[in-house]
Amino acid sequence: MSAVGSKLNISKVGRVCVTVADTDRAIDFYTGKLGFEKVVDEPMGPDMRWVEVQLRGTPTTIAIAPPPEGQEAGGSQTGIILDTTDVDADHAALKEAGIDVDNEVTRYGDPVPPMFWLRDPDGNSLIVVQPQD
Repeated sequence: MSAVGSKLNISKVGRVCVTVADTDRAIDFYTGKLGFEKVVDEPMGPDMRWVEVQLRGTPTTIAIAPPPEGQEAGGSQTGIILDTTDVDADHAALKEAGIDVDNEVTRYGDPVPPMFWLRDPDGNSLIVVQPQD
């Protein structure tokens, strides 16, 4: 461990953040389309809210928040990877629901697992991966 790291009290990745232009639209997407549940919804100054969603039984949340002042919402490669047990079924279901997903599941071959990207209504991209056993 680094000299600085040994002095820190960081214990886990608690949440990751995506910036959105319309909080209610984002809540509908993450809860209504991806199956997350809303676990935090608090005022954050005038006309803003801090919202967190999570998959049931998992510790890490996704915070849905307005962008910092002077910056545009969305459009980021979030780096968020969602694990699935059936990448093909999930891809088909999301595509059928009208979600912005890649045209096909990407298959690079072992040891890289099959995956596809999806984008929320603000253009934030997430990856769905079926980990290899």
